[in-house]
Amino acid sequence: MRHCMAVLAAAVIMMSAMATGRGVVATPLEGHECYSKDVMRRIEGCAALLKLPHLAPSVRAQAYALRALGLSLIGRYDEAVADYDQSLAINPNHAVTLNNRAWALFKMGRIDAAVPDVEKSIRRDNSSPHAFDTRAHLRQARGEPDRAYRDYRKAMDLGGTHMVRLYQCGLQAHGLYHGPVSGIFSVSLDTALRACVKQSDCDPLPPDEECKAALS
Repeated sequence: MRHCMAVLAAAVIMMSAMATGRGVVATPLEGHECYSKDVMRRIEGCAALLKLPHLAPSVRAQAYALRALGLSLIGRYDEAVADYDQSLAINPNHAVTLNNRAWALFKMGRIDAAVPDVEKSIRRDNSSPHAFDTRAHLRQARGEPDRAYRDYRKAMDLGGTHMVRLYQCGLQAHGLYHGPVSGIFSVSLDTALRACVKQSDCDPLPPDEECKAALS
């Protein structure tokens, strides 16, 4: 997964303390290794958490989702999807998890399988720039450039300066955009994006090694 997109996806998974019931361990994730920014520590921490008996279902669902995101970060998409499946079996309407599973399926080339997830994610939360970005990627992959373009524009409208800078950086890496990575939408960025959506191998998101300096 592209570095910047993964960091954004991680940031929107919220921590919560769970109410306890008889015989249920409600383990808040704040400070737990399962929420570590270090990917391998996160994966191992979530695995340890999931071994505990009597976890509250919502904690278990979150631990699966967090481990899945970590697995996606290192390209282990099959395992990530399996964990997302477990999480969504408990909480089938969680918009962020639905979007993240759609993204993992997209990275595996399972375009048609990813579409229902992202559509449901957007129905549950139509304010997420990441969900519109995911759907834009899927539409681009399906040869729907006009619909992909509209979703990328929506992602920028919702994501503001940061999302604009991501696309500026990514399109710059493709040689399509030659302006500054300023976070300000421009005619030149619009032209670059319109050209990108017509190419199946053009991703407006930057690769790992790109954009770090620009966005720091």
